[in-house]
Amino acid sequence: MKNATKIISCYAADTSGVCSALYELGGMVVVHDASGCNSTYSTHDEPRWYDKRSMIYISALTENDAIMGNDEKLISDIVSAANDQHPAFIAVCGSPMPMMTGVDFDAIADEIERRSNIRTFAIHTNGTHNYLKGAADSLLTVVKEYAEECKKTENGVNILGATPLDVPLNGTLESIKKWLKENGFDTVCSLSMDCTLDDIRKMPSANVNLVVSYSGLAAAEYLYKKFGIPFVCGVPVGREFSKILAKKLKNCEVSYPCADREKVGDRGTVMTVPNGTAEPSPLSRTYIIGEGIFAGSLARAWELETGEKANVICPLDNTPEMLAKTDITAYAEEDIEAVLKNAKTVVADPLYKFIVPKDAKFISLPHFAFSGRCYARFMPDLINGQVFDKLTN
Repeated sequence: MKNATKIISCYAADTSGVCSALYELGGMVVVHDASGCNSTYSTHDEPRWYDKRSMIYISALTENDAIMGNDEKLISDIVSAANDQHPAFIAVCGSPMPMMTGVDFDAIADEIERRSNIRTFAIHTNGTHNYLKGAADSLLTVVKEYAEECKKTENGVNILGATPLDVPLNGTLESIKKWLKENGFDTVCSLSMDCTLDDIRKMPSANVNLVVSYSGLAAAEYLYKKFGIPFVCGVPVGREFSKILAKKLKNCEVSYPCADREKVGDRGTVMTVPNGTAEPSPLSRTYIIGEGIFAGSLARAWELETGEKANVICPLDNTPEMLAKTDITAYAEEDIEAVLKNAKTVVADPLYKFIVPKDAKFISLPHFAFSGRCYARFMPDLINGQVFDKLTN
């Protein structure tokens, strides 16, 4: 059976991406889903739940509601809760069951807004995609809704795509802000950790955007088209790559991590694994598995520090510009396993270890969106430091 996960875990779903992206913004997020599922979104995929509560709800969809299409119950329950909680906005998204019954979320959002007089929008999820889609759609929605034309701030920068699913709650975001400050930048908005709607309103005042995960790319492209703000994709991991990234921010270059990695080898486009078979790169037997922008940044930092080329295996959403020619997009477990058959070194979440060849060196790098809280205490802060030393010690 193609795309069946037999050994490794799966990534957090698009619904979790919505909840994570909107967690701190003061809105009410309602997932149209079965009773009892809220713990997935508010605890298993959300480390902030223990310190900072948010208005994350589920509709408690029952079998009768689903079969009979009882949208009125959903609408009236949300309006009633909103009248009690007074959220800044309401976001409604879906899970697999409403997808199968054909729920019209746009119409439901319009009716909720009409009755509550609270801005309401639908985020089109169905629980079958990974977290990046839900987070990207959510961040784009709030940026379109709240970003306003304003006076430019000298050396202002927005951080886009920051959620705990990709940016660990271990001081990483603070380290990114510190690194920006050391390079003469002031953070306008970090979308969406340590972020408010007022921060989003001021986003157009920035001179450049730093996109730290794919979830922030759609919002960056919108801000570029709407307000002319260029964006740089990358995470400042490793001292040498951090210097390159800082220079690109100062020059306001629209760029991706693979642009630098092309200088190391013949790179430029995405290679997708066909039918579960793939030949290892002739340039390298080192593989980094993870979200495209972070993994690409780590690969470049690895190359700069060790002189050894590294290839990215991206099992998540990406664009052709994000990956280099010898990087691989592989979604299925059997495809990833096929690519790794001749691997010498693999850097990945600990749960990938079980499909890595026994004779390969495995370097653990936990990813919250993949293994959740299991290895959260072992997540390193790699910002502006010697990557190889931190990963191997």
